[in-house]
Amino acid sequence: MSDTAPLSRDQLIHAMSKGEKPRDQWRIGAEHEKFGFDKSTLRRPAYEGENGILAMLTGLQRFGWSPVEEAGRVIALERRNAEGFSASISLEPGGQFELSGAPLKDIHDICNETGQHLMEVKQVADQLNLGFLGLGFDPMWR
Repeated sequence: MSDTAPLSRDQLIHAMSKGEKPRDQWRIGAEHEKFGFDKSTLRRPAYEGENGILAMLTGLQRFGWSPVEEAGRVIALERRNAEGFSASISLEPGGQFELSGAPLKDIHDICNETGQHLMEVKQVADQLNLGFLGLGFDPMWR
């Protein structure tokens, strides 16, 4: 067979199945992005300040999240679950917070993880006079 010959269906299936995990090791994960805003001004929070992004990240640490630093600044948080898998909260280029969930067994676990995350974010955000919108884009920016 030449290097330019198309792959057969069986060859493709064989190549993919070599990377397959046993069914009991299958996992799924979710991502949840949300845009933060100051409830008084409707503007995005700055990184610094008493109701800024750093204050939000610091407040979330009381729920067992550990800080991840870059050049001495907290840029993310991470937390391990009972199975030893990590979830993280990161800052996206537009300033939004993103939960990158841990690899979990089913959609019910995803729902629980996301619900707990949103409850934690709301508790801290309420203390900082911040709000969050779970949108795919920022309606105030072009």
